[in-house]
Amino acid sequence: MSLIKSYSVGNGDMYYIRHNSDNFSIIDCCIPDDRAANILPELATQSRDKHNLRFISTHPDQDHISGLVELDDLLKLRNFYCVKNAATKPHPTADFDRYVELRDSSKAFYLRRGVNRHWMNQSTEVRQTSGIEVLWPIVDDPDHKTVLRDAAVGRPPNNISPIIKYRRAHGVSMIWMGDLETDFMQKLTAKFKLPLIDVLFAPHHGRASGKVPTAWLAQMNPQLVVIGNAPSEYLDYYRGYNIITQNRAGDVLFDAQSSKTHIYVGDPAYEVDFLDDEGLDHTHGLYYVGSLNSR
Repeated sequence: MSLIKSYSVGNGDMYYIRHNSDNFSIIDCCIPDDRAANILPELATQSRDKHNLRFISTHPDQDHISGLVELDDLLKLRNFYCVKNAATKPHPTADFDRYVELRDSSKAFYLRRGVNRHWMNQSTEVRQTSGIEVLWPIVDDPDHKTVLRDAAVGRPPNNISPIIKYRRAHGVSMIWMGDLETDFMQKLTAKFKLPLIDVLFAPHHGRASGKVPTAWLAQMNPQLVVIGNAPSEYLDYYRGYNIITQNRAGDVLFDAQSSKTHIYVGDPAYEVDFLDDEGLDHTHGLYYVGSLNSR
């Protein structure tokens, strides 16, 4: 069993994967003051028996690194994954300063397409793989180099975000895209294809400015698109695809078994009609809404 949780944290993103191996991954950090008292203890508890803990930062905007100081102080992050960059901020926060400290330290591991690493996507006698694969960036790509230069002079770093795929062995497959923007993704569609997946976490919180291009959506053909928190007037609801909206659903938990994934949400009144109903009990303080067959 793997547990994948998408927190509902207002205008921001934060996820964890409790792998079905000796690994625990956190993707991005956004911890509102009113949720610190439950998010931080949950992460400490869920990761306690996992000996390889990694933090994956898609990009250093405040809504993806808010609370990083508290998280690092609590968990003593030893594996900090990010795209290699020299991003600066005109008005840096304490969280951004901690990001830079970790990014430029010996704890950093830099993400790029096709990169391999023990226990991220390679098994050893010590522990099994996490099932994480990096699909972007291609580090010598001219468009990627342009957004790196922009971030280095303090411009928004959305488009330095990597594309990360997770697959549970013989089970669910998922993709994260950070805050990639539509115009930038459109440039990339001619450069590489994306794989068939089960779940897409819509980039840029599901905003229309980060709508995934039609060509990539057709290639991934996700069974479910998770749309994050943002004012509804800014969202794209991915017409033609099954969706869960975190503005209404709250936190979303995926309990990934070998061939089926059971899905739970924070709002007891939230319902969808496209999942199998296996009549499961509520768990982890969340409410069962149905199950998804892996492809």
